[in-house]
Order: sequence, then structure tokens, then C-alpha cells
Amino acid sequence: MYVGRDMTELSMMAKSDWKTSELAFFHHSLQQITPYLNSEGQTIHREIIEEIENRGGIKRHEADYTHGTKTVYD
Repeated sequence: MYVGRDMTELSMMAKSDWKTSELAFFHHSLQQITPYLNSEGQTIHREIIEEIENRGGIKRHEADYTHGTKTVYD
């Protein structure tokens, strides 16, 4: 379960100020409903993807005994 700021609060902030977990959660959520997004939703999703790319992605490149390779956003 996601515990964090909601889209109302985040929409008033620059994507560069979002936490990685917030980017990951909303990217995953919007990715699931992509066929149903209007143009505004598609723009928000594209901006989230661009911010993830600007940060070099969100996947861990290697796992250790305390972390897996998938970013957990909840």
C-alpha cells in the first residue's frame, strides 16, 4: 500500500522535487491505465517518465542481502 503524498499535493510541485518512491508509484499506476488517460493525464505520465530518465532510472543495478533489485514504493 502506498503511503505518501497524493497527486493533488504533488501536482503543485516540480517533478524534480518528488521522491523516487512517488515517481515509481505514480508511473506504475498511470502505466496500468494508459489506454484511458486523456491528454492531460498522458502529459503528466510523460513528465514522470522524463524525470525518472533524468535521474538515471529507478531500478537497482544489484541486489544485496537487505535490498532487492526492484524499487519498493510503499
